[in-house]
Amino acid sequence: MSRAWKYAITQPLATVAVAALSVALWAAWLGWDQHRDVHPDGSSTGPYEPWQVIGLVLTLLPPVCWAAYRRYFPAAVLGTPIGLAIASFYDWSDDGSGLFVIGVGMVVVGSLVASFLVTTLIRSMRGADS
Repeated sequence: MSRAWKYAITQPLATVAVAALSVALWAAWLGWDQHRDVHPDGSSTGPYEPWQVIGLVLTLLPPVCWAAYRRYFPAAVLGTPIGLAIASFYDWSDDGSGLFVIGVGMVVVGSLVASFLVTTLIRSMRGADS
């Protein structure tokens, strides 16, 4: 099997794997916390704490780095945003105002930019040694 055929078969599988892992990581870090914290002054925060979001971001890095290192560049760039779009849409879709779509869009754009930057960095480092 030629190298081109190998990547034609494994590229979509890698994209699905990174996306599925992103959904699972969202559920592990953010999916269980659905309550806003109400403070004595009446203000509210949440439902997520900063450590949860930081933990999600840090655990999303290894799959992106793995895909970029293996030269699955579309999987590295698109897998995480696809997975986070699915997870955030499902998690936030009970919002009656419909504004959750803006939040989902922000998650997609932010994760797309971040995964592109990480992939570009790994690609440039990998290109230097091979």
